[in-house]
Amino acid sequence: MFMERIQSINPERIAWCCADQGITLGELAAETGISVSTMEQVMGGQDDMTFKQLRKVAGYFGRGVLFFLEEGSVDETQVHSPQFRTLANQKPELSTKLKTLIERVEKQRAVYLSLREDLGDVDRPQFSPPDFPDGGLHEAAHIVRQWLRLDDQNNFDSYREALESRGVLVFRSNGYNGKWQISKRNPILGFSLYDAVCPVIVVKKLDWESQQSFTLMHELGHLLLHKTSSIDDERDFQSHRGYEREANAFAGHLLVPDAFLENIRDTERPEEVSQYDEWLKHMRREWGVSSEVILRRLLDTGRLVQSQYEAYRQWRAQAATRQEVGGNRMYRYREPRHIFGDVFVRTVLDALYARHITLSKASSYLDGLKIRDLHQLERDYAGF
Repeated sequence: MFMERIQSINPERIAWCCADQGITLGELAAETGISVSTMEQVMGGQDDMTFKQLRKVAGYFGRGVLFFLEEGSVDETQVHSPQFRTLANQKPELSTKLKTLIERVEKQRAVYLSLREDLGDVDRPQFSPPDFPDGGLHEAAHIVRQWLRLDDQNNFDSYREALESRGVLVFRSNGYNGKWQISKRNPILGFSLYDAVCPVIVVKKLDWESQQSFTLMHELGHLLLHKTSSIDDERDFQSHRGYEREANAFAGHLLVPDAFLENIRDTERPEEVSQYDEWLKHMRREWGVSSEVILRRLLDTGRLVQSQYEAYRQWRAQAATRQEVGGNRMYRYREPRHIFGDVFVRTVLDALYARHITLSKASSYLDGLKIRDLHQLERDYAGF
């Protein structure tokens, strides 16, 4: 079957996908292992593809095979959601892999909402954001801390759980190479997809979870304050303009309220910036934030001068050592929980128990988890 030639391929749709992803026909040929000459002949209507070849092309673009068999040109408004187009417009240089990841996240959200509807929404968190009076970012952060019911001690997992309890899906990219990874070389740190019913935040997995926490709250700022989708790289997290400045300030106030700063004694601040991490060690662990977030808050309140803050950032950039992400995957069954969060995974398992979906479907929704690992995940939730 797979060697049969497909004669009804729409070359215009292949051309559209290449333009959409910003690649040439030659690059597509190299990525799919199909010869350039074959590609050129298909585009000229002089040759056909095998089903296997067409499936490679479809898989590369993250589309179904039928997409390339349909007649007519592509209607972008039907293919890309408004949220996707918002992110693509913000960062026109997005890689093919990252664009595919965004679409994959949207599909996961659709799966979640569909399963939630099948289950009757019983005990499912609903997104109902708070109202903000005209009290500025400081007041907004205070309201959101109460809305999230945050304790004084937190880490990335507790922050994530708090957002999920309020109807926000939180995904985290995988550390292993695969379809849910954001490459270390990619400067993107996170993105958010605004939706009035079920917004999603995606956080890039980093070596330090405190950095992930700031990304999480920065993206939450876009959702709650600006009610828009956003994608952010390293430069955005240092921006002093517009929405990015507001999201940064909001995240800082949310993670380190003024009351927290009272626990820091300026008289104990070391003269050497290389000692700042040790000075702030206890607070960093308690609040689940980085030294830089704390120092930024001290800078904004006039308790630290700009030169000290910049000196620390320069020292940190030189001293930072990155941990290797890898190792064995004996706990493969836990990875869907790390990627998609507890609420999403529980919803899939509940739908499986209720026989709304098959084992095969549950596996596909949980990062292609093998059946034996899926059963281990079930036992893990059951406490065995």
